[in-house]
Amino acid sequence: MKNFWSIFNFAWGNVGHSALSMTFSTYFMVYVTTAMFAGVSKSQSSKLIVMITTLVFAIRIAEIFIDPIIGNIIDNTNTRWGKFKPWLIGAGVTSAVLIAIIFSGIFGLSRFNATWFTIIFIPAFIIFDVFYSFRDVSYWGMIPALTADSHERSLYTASGNFGGLGQNIVTIILVPVVTSVTYLFTGKHDEGQPGWTAFGVLIGVAAIACSLIVAFGTHEKKSALREVTKKKTSLKDMFWALSHNDQMLWTALPYLVYGFGNAATTGLMFYMFKYVMDKPGLFWITGAIPTIAGFFTSPLYPVINKWVTRKTIYSVSMCAMIVAYLLLIFSTDNLAVVVTAMILYYVPQGFIFMAVILTLTDTIEYGQLKNGSRNEAVTLAIRPMLDKMSSAISNGVVGWVAVAAGMTGTATAASITPGGITLFKAVAFWAALILHVLALLIYIFKVKVTEKKHGKIVDELQRQLATEGISGEEDSNRLAASHVAQPASEGLLPLASPVDGTTQSLADVVDENGKVGVAGKGIAIQPTNGNIYAPFDGHVVVLFTTKHVIGLRSDDGLDVLIHVGLGTVNMRGEGFINHVESGQSFKKGEVLLTFDRDKIRQFGYKDTVIVLLTQGKQVDQAHYTSEATVHHGDNLAKVQLK
Repeated sequence: MKNFWSIFNFAWGNVGHSALSMTFSTYFMVYVTTAMFAGVSKSQSSKLIVMITTLVFAIRIAEIFIDPIIGNIIDNTNTRWGKFKPWLIGAGVTSAVLIAIIFSGIFGLSRFNATWFTIIFIPAFIIFDVFYSFRDVSYWGMIPALTADSHERSLYTASGNFGGLGQNIVTIILVPVVTSVTYLFTGKHDEGQPGWTAFGVLIGVAAIACSLIVAFGTHEKKSALREVTKKKTSLKDMFWALSHNDQMLWTALPYLVYGFGNAATTGLMFYMFKYVMDKPGLFWITGAIPTIAGFFTSPLYPVINKWVTRKTIYSVSMCAMIVAYLLLIFSTDNLAVVVTAMILYYVPQGFIFMAVILTLTDTIEYGQLKNGSRNEAVTLAIRPMLDKMSSAISNGVVGWVAVAAGMTGTATAASITPGGITLFKAVAFWAALILHVLALLIYIFKVKVTEKKHGKIVDELQRQLATEGISGEEDSNRLAASHVAQPASEGLLPLASPVDGTTQSLADVVDENGKVGVAGKGIAIQPTNGNIYAPFDGHVVVLFTTKHVIGLRSDDGLDVLIHVGLGTVNMRGEGFINHVESGQSFKKGEVLLTFDRDKIRQFGYKDTVIVLLTQGKQVDQAHYTSEATVHHGDNLAKVQLK
């Protein structure tokens, strides 16, 4: 696989980040309610817990509305290192350092000086939250910059989700690390401040290392679709584009609803093992199950998705989680039932995440086609924004339930009342169950951007770009310069045959549906082999992600579009191999593409090669060859531009 190392490094980039995310979004409130205010009186600690819960909830909700702005800032970033790398490094290091400081209780102030703790905690948390968002948005926003192919995007997304095992590792090592370090410093076998401080430092170091790996181990690719939208986007234009991308909004809504329920359940899972089941030592199960599952779900998703649609994967996964909730509602005293529920609850989450993130990614091209605006980082900022909303709910709910149910400080399972357990189940399971059912229904009936539809959208976008001769400001300037430097463009421009075969008039071409005639100016060739050669010296204007169409521009300023096969867009690149990339220069006679003629026919399509002149009214006249048979390099046409 030519992109193996890029995908591998991308996966590592999320190991440290997902560990940091899980540490803060899920276990910060556990730390707050169990160790942050150790030594403070119960009444005072309860007040401080409520204060922290309220502050975190309010700040995170406020930060939510900044995430699209963060995405817009990233989208408007243009450096020689690319759009995302500066944020991956700078924001990644900053947020990692701050997580260690926060988990130190702001250097111990939480236990000795509540006033100064509060004064420092608020700005530290805001800065952490903002830079965490910059790092998160830039990471997932890279996917459409690394590839525009839907299948390759599934590989990157799957690898990123596989890198999410960092959050499961956190769950596994949390108790052992915290208790071991605490014992080392205090001689007590509990979750004390020394252990939490060491844990925060460990997570911070891992997050920094992984940010550097993804920053230096992946590279953005140039493409006409991205180059044409290099102009800066104002906040007004950004919000207009987002509000008019209905499929992005319908994809986001069920993920948000699902996230609310899932965040409440995940945040309260530790309390179930400690206060409901009285088995805190078994909490590692909730980390082991998704960790093991991650080794299978992430690599399996792209394989399954080749045969089963995203919507089907999402629906089956959601149904499994619904069954898990039913098991937890009616039986938390049977370990076998609980483990079964944990499997049904955690295993599908990777599939759900990948289905949603891929759908959101595909809505980038949907929005570009519909609104004429391409918002990569902004669109993918929606997902971390939704996660942040869920995290805010989780932190708020966990703190409230812990206090209301008496699950704080030195409380034990024996001290929890039946009313407390009922309250716990109502929030952690019943409410979450209802939200999951609602999310499933919304996704099934309102999300319309399927893999097949996305392929057609990208095909249409790139067809527009190639046909209209759009390839970005840089190419336009280069073309203008070439016309000045090369007066030959004012005469007849030569076009050689890009393939061996027999020639055919466009009017006589019969497509895969039996329709006669192809619109446009050009000529068709029935190939005798599967190689497409460069018909002149020039560069690639656009290479379709489905690889069956390539747009070229000669050094003399002639634009052509070579379309391999009829109906082959539905093959999604299978059977095609590109030997050049968008923007790459070539010499006449170089192999640009290879295609499997037998596979095309196996799919039921035709392998006819169409050569189109794409400069419309700029083409004054074209003289096509009268030869019935041509070899690559032979004269195919001479074109006069106005």
